[in-house]
Amino acid sequence: MRKETSILTLFSLLLVLISTSPSRAGVPTDQVRSTVDKALIVLKDPRLKSEARTQERRDKLRQILYARFDFAEMAKRSLGSHWRRRTPQEQEEFVQLFTSLLERAYIDRIESFNEETFQYPRELMDGSYAEVESRIHTRKGEEFTILYKTHLLKGEWKVYDVVIENISLVNNYRSQFNRVVTNSSYEELIRRLKEKQEEFTVKKK
Repeated sequence: MRKETSILTLFSLLLVLISTSPSRAGVPTDQVRSTVDKALIVLKDPRLKSEARTQERRDKLRQILYARFDFAEMAKRSLGSHWRRRTPQEQEEFVQLFTSLLERAYIDRIESFNEETFQYPRELMDGSYAEVESRIHTRKGEEFTILYKTHLLKGEWKVYDVVIENISLVNNYRSQFNRVVTNSSYEELIRRLKEKQEEFTVKKK
């Protein structure tokens, strides 16, 4: 899982960038932008900046993320063909561990954001699926492209994959997870995910 750090460093910018594009796009783009705006309000709230309120701040960010991201779908796609072989209980456990993995990977990074600019130049729709393209301009003059893949779920456009500079978050995890399962076992994959979760719990204390 060595690639996850660099990929999620960029992925974390989802929540910390200021939108500069005009409101011309459709509903999927508007909903992605709304998620960014809500996160910015939390991150810029002076009442939530103190260390004593770290947990409260992070809980608010989680609520915003969970409202826009379909972590269950992301987990399912990341496990790939191995998903169908798991029991409902195993699937539920995997979704929880996968969600926790993503949360741990970027929550710290989004709290130390810089004033980048975030634009939405393109949106593609195909029935109940849509792709929202965004471009990030850093203060150092760098530019990154992020593509949010979404699907319509109960009237909301939920993100099920994020493609950063042509690197799919879901495909990246699927490759890593498949390698562990193929070379060892599904049980070994779960053991490693639980181990990472325990490491994070100890670190928080």
